[in-house]
Amino acid sequence: MTTQDPLRHITVSCAPAGSDLLFLRLTGHEELGRLSEFHLDLLSTSNDLKPGDLLGQDMSIAVSLPSDGERQINGIVTAFRIVAPGDRTRNRMARYEAVVRPRLWLLTRASHSRFFHEMTVPDIIAKVLQDYDIDMSNKCSATYPSIEHCAQYRETDFAFVSRLMEHEGIYYYFEHKSGKHTLVMTDSADVHASIDHYATIAYDGWYEPGYEKECVYQWSSGAELQTGKYEVNEYDFEKPSSSNQQGLLSRATRPKVYDPPVYTMQEHLSGHIQSGDGDRYAKVGVEIRQARNDSISGRSSARGVWPGGLFKLQGHACDAQNHDYLVVSAEYEVNSDTYVSTYNDNRDDKRDDKRALPFFDCRFTALRKENQFRAERITQRPIVAGPQTAMVVGPDGDEILTDKYGRIKVQFHWEQFAPPADAAARMKRCWVRVSHDWAGKRWGTFFIPRIGQEVLVDFIEGDPDLPLVTGCVYNANTMPPYDLPANAALSTLKSNSTKGGGGFNEMRFDDTKGSEQLFFHAEKDHETWIKNDMLTNVGNDRHLKVTGNEFIAVTGARHDSVTGDRNANVQGNDSLNVSQKLQEKVGMDYAIDAGMNIHIKAGMNVVIEAGVSITLKAGGALVVVGPASVAVSGTPILLNSGGSAGAGSGSSPTAPTDPKDADDGTKKLK
Repeated sequence: MTTQDPLRHITVSCAPAGSDLLFLRLTGHEELGRLSEFHLDLLSTSNDLKPGDLLGQDMSIAVSLPSDGERQINGIVTAFRIVAPGDRTRNRMARYEAVVRPRLWLLTRASHSRFFHEMTVPDIIAKVLQDYDIDMSNKCSATYPSIEHCAQYRETDFAFVSRLMEHEGIYYYFEHKSGKHTLVMTDSADVHASIDHYATIAYDGWYEPGYEKECVYQWSSGAELQTGKYEVNEYDFEKPSSSNQQGLLSRATRPKVYDPPVYTMQEHLSGHIQSGDGDRYAKVGVEIRQARNDSISGRSSARGVWPGGLFKLQGHACDAQNHDYLVVSAEYEVNSDTYVSTYNDNRDDKRDDKRALPFFDCRFTALRKENQFRAERITQRPIVAGPQTAMVVGPDGDEILTDKYGRIKVQFHWEQFAPPADAAARMKRCWVRVSHDWAGKRWGTFFIPRIGQEVLVDFIEGDPDLPLVTGCVYNANTMPPYDLPANAALSTLKSNSTKGGGGFNEMRFDDTKGSEQLFFHAEKDHETWIKNDMLTNVGNDRHLKVTGNEFIAVTGARHDSVTGDRNANVQGNDSLNVSQKLQEKVGMDYAIDAGMNIHIKAGMNVVIEAGVSITLKAGGALVVVGPASVAVSGTPILLNSGGSAGAGSGSSPTAPTDPKDADDGTKKLK
């Protein structure tokens, strides 16, 4: 039989091989939400087919249908090798083996570490697939929220999209038409249609493989014990009270529970979720279990059976089984009805004669049409093994970027794509919460890492979607405040003025033995607000130097006690205003020296008393009042004969300026 034999029921085509490939045998499997894989045994009159020419190329297998048309299996060649060379002298063709998989399989050959920002899950999947030239049809009907950020971390592109789909309850299957395969992504059973030419398949329990009859000849239907209730508890840091009080707990229950006790599966969600997401995830969780509850399997010779298609079973003795079903998975064994005999009849050893094998045999699993299929969550979420560092980012020209929660934006070193050039695109990064030593309700410690700093990032439960900044580290661009190791004894809390730098506030500790120091530096203002007492003990000297003015206001009494000397030097004016009494007592001498005048004025009396004498002297005249006499000396001495008394000008002290109130902690708040 030649390669042009028109009676072939199965043909295979691959452009680089031309018409040299002939179909011999196929085994393979397909399943909803999983990669398909087909192993082919092929014949050729050529010994010169090169694997490198076929790898990555489209290959199409067409199986003719008894009724009309054909069933196609399309994919790309992912492996190809020669098994046995041909021998024209023995009329023996060369034998090859090929592995055909969907183009989606290419995603297993590449891995990335990157973020997707402000996109829905279907949009993220479409974004990944477009890099692989995959024909895709998005038939998802649910509404999916935009995710602030979604991490792909050290996982293949296939594992990444599989994980997202499994978590959201999305699955896929392939439609094979016109020499190509289309990935159909869906979340609803409504998209599945009856299989062309196989909307109804008869059941025949007496069928023997090898005969040309299309039917289902093995059928097994049962149930498995599964979880009856699925609970999802969310934690939303923007609604912590609701989260802590189980206010975000969602439940979903299977419509049919075969066991008396209702077993509950619990899942805790945290991270970039929105309130109400738990309802959807709980529903998906229970539908995954429900899809596994029905245990239906069969075996068929019908060539059209494929995952994603619907058929109705007909003719089963148990009428309850004659129902509409969705094919979930299928394993195929297909043999060439023509070339098996031709190939083996020309072999010396005919012990492997395959003519008795069925032409088309399919083992499949199915689900009742009304039940919603969900792929089981088998793809593991990547785990970040430990803390990492990242760089704080923000708009050009800014030094601090934060939101009302004190969150920041960071760029990880492992992100494989260059940062976007424009500031708006660069800001499409996730907001990351920052850990503090103390965090209370409007109290606690608070430091915002600034743009350009390297920060330490941990991940809640190792989840790359849940980063948490836990600290900062120095590097060659951001060195410690003081040279090391020369200043290793210094510990400090030092800030940097923003914007532009050049100034700082600091609290520094010097623990050098014998030179210990606590140092404070305020770049501009230092304000203290104490609601009760302030007590200060200084073991030695206290020095206070004020370059400008000092203002002190004491609402109550003021007491100053100086054990030694008190020295004051006022180079301007000194004003003292006492509303009631002023009393001074000096143990020895009391001296007042005025460069010009001294005025003493009393509203009523002035009394001057001395234990020994009082002397009044003006120019060359004097009056000495002693215990025995009063001596008056002057030239001349006038008694009741002219002259006039000078008037005391009285005192006019300058009122002090009231000091400003210190900031009570609210003055600079915006």
